[in-house]
This record gives sequence, C-alpha cells and structure tokens, in this order.
Amino acid sequence: MAATAVAEIEAVIQTYFDGLYEGNVDKLAAAFHPVSHLYCEKEGGVLDVPREQWFEMVRKRESAASKGLARDDRILLMDISGPETAFVKVACQIPPRYFTDYLVLNRTSEGWKIVSKVYRAEVRD
Repeated sequence: MAATAVAEIEAVIQTYFDGLYEGNVDKLAAAFHPVSHLYCEKEGGVLDVPREQWFEMVRKRESAASKGLARDDRILLMDISGPETAFVKVACQIPPRYFTDYLVLNRTSEGWKIVSKVYRAEVRD
C-alpha cells in the first residue's frame, strides 16, 4: 500500500505542478478537492482563499509557461500518516515569486486530493 500511495500522491503533486506552471485550472481542479482552501500570512493575519476564488485569479493571470519562465518544482518532503491522510511540502516558482507550499491530502473515493494549501511566497530579483 505505501509504495502505491507514494506513486499516487506524486502523480497528484505533478498534476498540481503542471497546472500551476501552465495556468491550467482543469489540472488544478483534478488535484484540489472542491472544498479546499489556500492560506497564507497577510499583514499579521491569515488570508483564506477558497479554491474557486484562486481559480479565478489563475484564469486572469498570464501563465509562467506562456512567459517562458524557468520551471523548478519539486517535492521536499512527504509524510503519509495512514491510508487516507498525507502531508507534502513542495517548492515551486512563478518568477519572481518563489513558493514553499504545505499541502494536506486526503484519499477520497476519487483518489488522493489536496484539501489544504498553506504557502509562503518570497519575491526575488
């Protein structure tokens, strides 16, 4: 089970990476559960962005792929705590913004889905 779960989770994360780089909401929707939210620190508080609101932002911005920006996305850590729960830390980028994402996944009847993303973005020259 563990090796299968790792491969299945890696496939979901790759779909996320591809969707993010390409600005492809269909791929992001395949990776993120409909109830998922994104969170980040903002002005000392927490910004809470529902999946559909994030998708609207993705639709409106130019994709990294269309700009020919460098791609560097990778899994930094994976922790599978059981047959239905996992945590994955990843690094990805849409230059000049470089992200560290903490992704929580649940195994659903449709397979593994990201249910929560907490992220930090760093802007570099």
